[in-house]
Amino acid sequence: MAQLKVTLIHSAAHRLPKQRKIVEALGLKRVNSSVLQPDNEATRGALFQIAHLIKVEEVK
Repeated sequence: MAQLKVTLIHSAAHRLPKQRKIVEALGLKRVNSSVLQPDNEATRGALFQIAHLIKVEEVK
């Protein structure tokens, strides 16, 4: 299964509470922090909600 490397490129400060919770749930803490997440529907849905804050790369 492929994984997604998610990098926070914009701060979650001054964003909607739902968006801040998604950033925290994904394990992103600071700007330029990255995490590996599984490539599934739930993860893709969360990433879609905060697409304007992150950069996503596919890792094999």
